[in-house]
Amino acid sequence: MASASSTAPPPLPGRAIIRQRWSDFLFLHWRVDPAVVAPMLPPGTRPDLFDGSAWVGLIPFVLSQHRFLPLPPVPFVCSFVEINVRTYSIDEACDRGVVFRSLEAQHLAPVLAARALFGLPYQWADAALEVSGDEIEYRSRRHRLAGGAAHPLVDRPATRIRARVSGEPVDTPLSRFLTDRWGFHERHLGRTIHARNTHEPWPLVSATLLSLEDELVAAAGFPGLAGRAPDSVLATPIGRGVSTEFAATRRI
Repeated sequence: MASASSTAPPPLPGRAIIRQRWSDFLFLHWRVDPAVVAPMLPPGTRPDLFDGSAWVGLIPFVLSQHRFLPLPPVPFVCSFVEINVRTYSIDEACDRGVVFRSLEAQHLAPVLAARALFGLPYQWADAALEVSGDEIEYRSRRHRLAGGAAHPLVDRPATRIRARVSGEPVDTPLSRFLTDRWGFHERHLGRTIHARNTHEPWPLVSATLLSLEDELVAAAGFPGLAGRAPDSVLATPIGRGVSTEFAATRRI
């Protein structure tokens, strides 16, 4: 039986404007030199370190029940697979966050909306999830939008991630550092923004990576990284998730 992380989320700085359901996570993370990450971060932020290292994550999950509050869930979107490549940041106010290097999404509408509203580097992809017992597999291959150029390293990058999810709970300083982020930093319309979110504590468990064939991490600016074993592999129990709310962005 999974136990929740002991870290309680801080309260939102204002009313919630977006609500989503997130479930069926895998968290694959690699240590990297902070000097590699620093040039990729928005102005006003710096790499957030654990044990002297910056960290890069490959994170697939299922997003569902998306709604702009107080409206009902957005029709025709339902649920979809998202896979992001991310690293971690901290700003001068000591607010920690995620910096997304790429986000693959299964539906085009959320891709266009997130790009316009927040400047997030969403990409439209053909993505899927398969579950068999305690094994979970995510697959994705990026579409090329009209007028879009091929990536210099790989055309239409793809990933295939297969893991076995255990029932063994995990709650360590590293697991909390990698997952209890409560917001993201992004450069949008010439300014750096921070968007805060909150959700119930993660029901984190250990997982075993069975296979990884990935081009997303290299396409996000980290060539060769996915060719070695991750330094941390975590998951949420299959079928379980958290309800997440976002506040309006603030300028830093």
